Amino acid sequence: MPANPLGLALRNRRAGHHTLVWARPDLQAPENFALTSTAFDHGNPIPERHRGRLFGANISPAIAWTSPPAETAELVLIVQDPDAPRRTPATHGLTLGIDPSRSGIPENGLAHPSPIPSLRHGRGALGHRGWAGPLPLRSHGPHSYVFQLFALDYQLDLSDKFTLAEVIHAMAGHVIARARLDGTYEIR
Repeated sequence: MPANPLGLALRNRRAGHHTLVWARPDLQAPENFALTSTAFDHGNPIPERHRGRLFGANISPAIAWTSPPAETAELVLIVQDPDAPRRTPATHGLTLGIDPSRSGIPENGLAHPSPIPSLRHGRGALGHRGWAGPLPLRSHGPHSYVFQLFALDYQLDLSDKFTLAEVIHAMAGHVIARARLDGTYEIR
């Protein structure tokens, strides 16, 4: 397939890792638990089956984590693409209500509605709720997909139509630990 001229033209335009929720000074905390996936290793490509809804099955990868601190009341998962050719990262997952006693979320557990009753999804990429798999612009180069898991010392109380901005505001000052997993995806 020939190169996409738009992807090539925007190749150097990216939001950047410094724009991730992870980089916010008000959400810093020890990285004292770990996030993994059976679908891909940290820094490696995310498999095709987890590709975005327009062209693929859009099945969220299974993720697992080690035990967060005992005082954790809730876990929040935010998945972002800092390589999107815009000012802010594209949000590919925004999930609240993760019980800290869980040790992971199974494959397709981030679907909307979720098979896990307590999970609540905010709007992400393309305005839909739940997992929005990788869908970078063809010929734009590799994109990172950063899974950011935050352990909070209280449970968020947000409306069902919560936004990323509301989540960030509510989490400030309450993050007690965090874990991160990066995957990549590229459409040549």
